[in-house]
Amino acid sequence: MAKKVVLGFSGGLDTTFCVKYLSEDRGFEVHSIIVNTGGFTKEELDQIEQHAYKLGVKSHTTVDAVKGYYDRIIRYLIYGNVLKNNTYPLSVSAERLSQAIHIAEHVKKLNADAVAHGSTGAGNDQVRFDMVFHIMIPGVEIITPIRDLKLSREAEIEYLKSKGVNMNAEKAKYSINKGLWGTSVGGKETLSSNGMLPESAWPTQVTKTTGEQVKVHFEKGELTGINDRTFDHPSDAILFLQSIAGPFGIGRDIHIGDTIIGIKGRVGFEAAAPMVILKAHHALEKHVLTKWQLNWKDQLAQFYGNWLHEGQILDPVMRDIEAFLANSQQQVTGDVFVELMPYRFQVTGIESAFDLMSSRFGKYGEMNNGWSGDDVRGFSKIFGNQTAIWNSVNEEANSKK
Repeated sequence: MAKKVVLGFSGGLDTTFCVKYLSEDRGFEVHSIIVNTGGFTKEELDQIEQHAYKLGVKSHTTVDAVKGYYDRIIRYLIYGNVLKNNTYPLSVSAERLSQAIHIAEHVKKLNADAVAHGSTGAGNDQVRFDMVFHIMIPGVEIITPIRDLKLSREAEIEYLKSKGVNMNAEKAKYSINKGLWGTSVGGKETLSSNGMLPESAWPTQVTKTTGEQVKVHFEKGELTGINDRTFDHPSDAILFLQSIAGPFGIGRDIHIGDTIIGIKGRVGFEAAAPMVILKAHHALEKHVLTKWQLNWKDQLAQFYGNWLHEGQILDPVMRDIEAFLANSQQQVTGDVFVELMPYRFQVTGIESAFDLMSSRFGKYGEMNNGWSGDDVRGFSKIFGNQTAIWNSVNEEANSKK
């Protein structure tokens, strides 16, 4: 009897190769699984399923992980305003971890002998998948054909042709990963230190040229409303905002960062909704949180984002930081107004019952209502008292040398 292997399957070039290689060259009974984290329509998922069966898989499973992906990971990236290197919203980093967890659970369900993924040997995904599998399904063989065979995309296309499978060579030039929290785009332009993706490579084309204002509403840090529309779950609000902001070409960029395995890597991405949400959320926080809440949030969120990026979602310290981030959101409620324009956006203001910039206590740069000039004179003297003492003592000591 053939051994069972569970293959994380997207229907793209790499995983299409894996099906043929594992079933025909290695003799495995292949069970494919796609974990939808928000990047696929029902029609696309149906096409991927048909493609999998046409390639010869024994079974194919589609997991709707959108809401769970948000609940387990994305909400904390929003709470922390997490941008890797102040640029990248961890679109693929977070997505891969959600997928790896679901794939591992499917391996347990099928009692499979092995698990496979289509990661290359140069990127971060190989570590994320492998690490989650080692933790959740220890002892199960991990097979990575693209990494192990050191294949180029051109070599994969030629192999599949020999098996009677024709892939669109032009489309295969770019590796595109769609998800709720953004879409990554890799191609020849991202393989060197200089070069921008051509317009045709971006999944969302620019079709809006006239600016428009959008109002986003947060309840305790979670996006629950856009303009006058409310949503049952924040993931639905994210997808709706993406449909509004994406056609402006907002959130396009190329990220250069340090990979888990120690090399530099570049990747293009488009993330209109994530970028608008993170900046709007941060603007609201600056109005309703104290300076020390903001200070400690920034420090913990930076670590959280870096550790998540490196695949450490199962580390218990992540639960501790998530508890802090969630607690910090109790007053992060209100409306944020954003002006959308081609290729850019601007936060124009907020309205919140918790706004600490209240005229009842004074206006910055103008007259205050809550203290007198004498109060400030005394405060300034006491606030700098220890430093004044230090300077006085050291000046006297140095003068005696």
